[in-house]
Amino acid sequence: MAETGACPSPPPPAAPSPPSTASSPLQRAEHFVWLTARVLEQRLFAYHFLDGAADPVEAALDAYRNDDSGYGHALEPDLRGPVSQPLHTARALRVLDAIGRCGGQRAERVCRYLTSVTTADGALPAVHPAQRGYPTAPFVPVVDDPPGSLLATAPVVGLLHRNQVWHAWLFRATDFCWQRIEALEATHPYEVEAAVAFLDAAPDRSRAQAAAERLGRLVREQRLAVLDPDLRESWPVAPGYAPGEHHFPHDFAATPRSLGRAWFTDEEIGRSLDFLASRQQEDGGWPVTWRQWAPGTALEARPMVTIEALRTLRAYGRAIA
Repeated sequence: MAETGACPSPPPPAAPSPPSTASSPLQRAEHFVWLTARVLEQRLFAYHFLDGAADPVEAALDAYRNDDSGYGHALEPDLRGPVSQPLHTARALRVLDAIGRCGGQRAERVCRYLTSVTTADGALPAVHPAQRGYPTAPFVPVVDDPPGSLLATAPVVGLLHRNQVWHAWLFRATDFCWQRIEALEATHPYEVEAAVAFLDAAPDRSRAQAAAERLGRLVREQRLAVLDPDLRESWPVAPGYAPGEHHFPHDFAATPRSLGRAWFTDEEIGRSLDFLASRQQEDGGWPVTWRQWAPGTALEARPMVTIEALRTLRAYGRAIA
């Protein structure tokens, strides 16, 4: 029996409608997230779309942090095992940036880890050799002396600059990004997306603008972005990618403020966003397009992809609620 005078408990939040009856993309996605997502993505969804707080997101992210101040434990689903990796740490920084906490002691700790795994050229490897022995996606090879990788380094440097973090590690890493981006010739979509993540936040804005204009010409010349989704099978897929692993204008310009937005006409962006909206599946989530190599990895990645799809649509003013 409840104690006399005790305050009543607040009612639980209303349960989301199942996909079969939900009336909006957001409602359908919410049902999908509660059904399938890890705690971190559940908290992120609540933060972005349900007026959730930042503290629960950070608490969930802390479960992936190691004593070396890096992140592991399959935070990035295609790298399994407990060890810290640059790709996990990049994902952690994206989460911290999204909730406005990518600075201060958090960033200082991360930079200490980044310093400990930096290659001779001042960059980050795609995969540190500590990954050896743990399950790893076949398209992410583990080598004993990995070179610096623009794909791994550029998003991290961009996020730290975006949050006005200043640390000794950033000087050589920033130089590495500039040198690699300005020398790019043959490239592939994920590398371009990493470069844009750097250029969108690089402090030297005129240099970033010039590099972005050159990069946009490469994207169009090499047909890296599908400009008409209805004809996507006529566009090439980059070597090593999964069949149908195409990239579209919205992948290179996730918000209208990105430098990548200038690479595409309004019509091309509009078709791309229409296609993105149409990709929501019956269960409310968006699909994973890259190569699937283990049962659990796609299950963990789909809520991440779903949240980013909704954020992109909302950034461009598309109705999702």
